[in-house]
Amino acid sequence: MTGLFKIAVLTSGHSRGSNFKAIYQYIKDKKLPIVVDFVLITAQDPPIKEYCTSLNIETIFYDGKSKINSFLLELFKERTCDLIVLAGFMRKLSEQFLDTINTPLINIHPALLPKYGGKGMYGSNVHNAVFTAGEKISGATVHYVNKNYDEGDIIMQQSVDITDCQSPEEIGKKVLAIEHQIYGAAIEKILLGRASLLKD
Repeated sequence: MTGLFKIAVLTSGHSRGSNFKAIYQYIKDKKLPIVVDFVLITAQDPPIKEYCTSLNIETIFYDGKSKINSFLLELFKERTCDLIVLAGFMRKLSEQFLDTINTPLINIHPALLPKYGGKGMYGSNVHNAVFTAGEKISGATVHYVNKNYDEGDIIMQQSVDITDCQSPEEIGKKVLAIEHQIYGAAIEKILLGRASLLKD
């Protein structure tokens, strides 16, 4: 294979950007022929921006409220990439955008889909639901994005035992560690046709 695969990352920027950091570290540690072309953020001066600057990764800031889909359509006409990665991106992508864009688009969900997915099921809402239901196992799912929340084809899943968790917050910590393990591996699987999880 010649050349590099390019990925674009879309994030709200409200979090610490830990999934993006894990993706970048996975690519670096495995010496994969993948580069982050840019990171789009929808928050002013988020922590992830400083991290990107330290790595010489371009950040693009979008401060609009209702026209994110048309903005992204224009952006991806100008900037081609091989994969679009959502990492804490909190905007709903329109059916028109998804039908028009020719680039695969993926997301990670903090539960074992199809359980605990759908509208409103993100972040702590998911872990609260899992805890209230008394589940013994949770995990994370990387999936393709389609017009329905969390219903795209599953690319990779990994489970974790949560029987010792005494709160939704403890579940969240365990699941986040799983997210960090599998997101980079899923990207490798999509772009290179293989995946190998890093060992602790």
